[in-house]
Amino acid sequence: ANMLRSMLPLVLICLVIVGWQAFRSSPDVGVRTIDPSSTVQLAAARAGYQVLVPTDLDEKYLPTSARTDAGEAREGDPVTLEIGYLTPSEEFAGFVISDDRGADPVAAVLDGAQDRGTVDVGGERWTRSATADGETALTHEVDGVTVLVTGSAPDEELRTVAESVRPYSG
Repeated sequence: ANMLRSMLPLVLICLVIVGWQAFRSSPDVGVRTIDPSSTVQLAAARAGYQVLVPTDLDEKYLPTSARTDAGEAREGDPVTLEIGYLTPSEEFAGFVISDDRGADPVAAVLDGAQDRGTVDVGGERWTRSATADGETALTHEVDGVTVLVTGSAPDEELRTVAESVRPYSG
């Protein structure tokens, strides 16, 4: 009986701690959004081409990641810019622009992709492909620069991202 009276407060304390931890680590953790502007500025400053970026997207397209290899680029080196979005349907849409067709983000999507024809996006012809992962990729190439929109998002949301692409004005 003495042992039971000794253990009861310890068990209660453990239950309170476990309950508190479970409450604190709720599965409803919100999406972490970012501001991609500094990454875009760096890429635009170092790129040897006119950087294009998605502009004026609906606020339901949440930027969640942005990266560039421009920080390590010297004059004349290829520059790649990537921006990832959470779309209104809570799927992924990725934007990539690069003057290096062999850059990892471009090659990872287009190597092994199957051509599915072309689509008109904002008056320009984009190539529609099915990636090796079964996602859709929209690609537009101008003067050796590849613009790519891909992801698990529905085609209409990928198309919305592609239609929003405009020259970066700083």
